[in-house]
Amino acid sequence: MNLAHVHLLLNHVPTVGFGIGLALLALSLVAGSHDDLKRASLILLFVVAILTIPAFFSGKAAEAVLRGTGADPAFPPGVLPNAIQRHEDAALLAFTLMEITGGFAWLALWQWRGRARLPQWNLSVVLLLSIVTFGLMARAATIGGDINHPEIRAVQEVVGTQGPEAGADAPAPAASGTARAIGSWVSDHTWVWPAAESLHFIGLSLLFTVVLLVDLRLLGVGKRIPFSAVSQLLPLGMLGFGVNLITGLLFFLSLPHQYTGNIMFLWKVMLIVIAGVNDSYLMLCPESWATGAGDDAPLNAKIFAATGIFLWFGVLFSGHMLPFIGNAF
Repeated sequence: MNLAHVHLLLNHVPTVGFGIGLALLALSLVAGSHDDLKRASLILLFVVAILTIPAFFSGKAAEAVLRGTGADPAFPPGVLPNAIQRHEDAALLAFTLMEITGGFAWLALWQWRGRARLPQWNLSVVLLLSIVTFGLMARAATIGGDINHPEIRAVQEVVGTQGPEAGADAPAPAASGTARAIGSWVSDHTWVWPAAESLHFIGLSLLFTVVLLVDLRLLGVGKRIPFSAVSQLLPLGMLGFGVNLITGLLFFLSLPHQYTGNIMFLWKVMLIVIAGVNDSYLMLCPESWATGAGDDAPLNAKIFAATGIFLWFGVLFSGHMLPFIGNAF
């Protein structure tokens, strides 16, 4: 099993999972006051957005596996190199909208916990973004099928292998698409990488500060402060995560080979996914939000808080070890 298998395993999750979440959200809005159904759809949209992160980042590794190694790497017969680039660009756009939609879904859940009602304006935004995102994901999936499935290609194209045996009619892949143009821009401008590193560190500091404050309160530290007050910091933590995701994406698009072959990057992405799913438990645990001044949080909340601290420290460790373990930098 390699990262190509991981990509094939995960690349159906964004389309199918988001389709189910969108259907549940639309059904809940049509049905009226079914808040449980609305919350379930929002949780599903947020979790699918988290699972889309490894689905996207494993795409470059799948391309590397497909291309092969050696003195003269080449795609196998039947593979469309141009379709790979089109799929990459379509996936980047869909991934961006997916994460924005997941962010608004999380915001709706946070507002619901803090105000005991779901904000209608946010639900409308999530519904609109979900429709657009589902269409973009379906398009990216369709283009991905063209890569090595001639039986479903709408237009038959001449296919080459890019190796010395490729004929004169074999189409060469385009030099640059949107994703690769962004990567080249990061690499070609010396100020972009250090600026992104600075923002990455700021986002990381913001995220971990909020994680520690919230989870330590659930573990019993600062019991004089009600959890409802500490929970007001959660959007700042999500903001820090968003900054990290954007800057991390710039790093990856610039030098993907540094990351796809690095075991610590794989661990980092895996821990981010588990930590994100673990943190979503807060939106499903009303007992945590009812923890007042001087109160102890329930045992299950303490377990998830301790697990969250462990997972996010694992993310921090994996990120710092990227230059030292894996020999990719």
